[in-house]
Amino acid sequence: MWKSIITAFFLIFLAELGDKTQLSTMILASKSNSIWPVFIGSACALVLSSLLGVLAGSVINRFVPQIYLQLCSGISFIIIGILLLLGKI
Repeated sequence: MWKSIITAFFLIFLAELGDKTQLSTMILASKSNSIWPVFIGSACALVLSSLLGVLAGSVINRFVPQIYLQLCSGISFIIIGILLLLGKI
C-alpha cells in the first residue's frame, strides 16, 4: 500500500511541476490579496480531478486489460509530446 502511495505522490508531483495548472495557480495567487483561498481551491480541484482519474481507471480496468491501457497511455503521451514540439498544442 505505501509503495503505491509514494509512487503516485512522486509521479503526480513531478508531472504537475511547471505545467499550466501550476502556472495558472501562481498567476491567481499573485493577483489575490490572500493566498489561502487560492491554495484551498486549487488543492480541492486537484483532489477532485485525481478522484475522477482513479474512479475512471478502476472502471476501465474491469473491461480493458492493463497492457492495453499502458500502451494507449504511452502512445498518447508520445503524440502529445510531438504535437507540443511542433507547436500544434
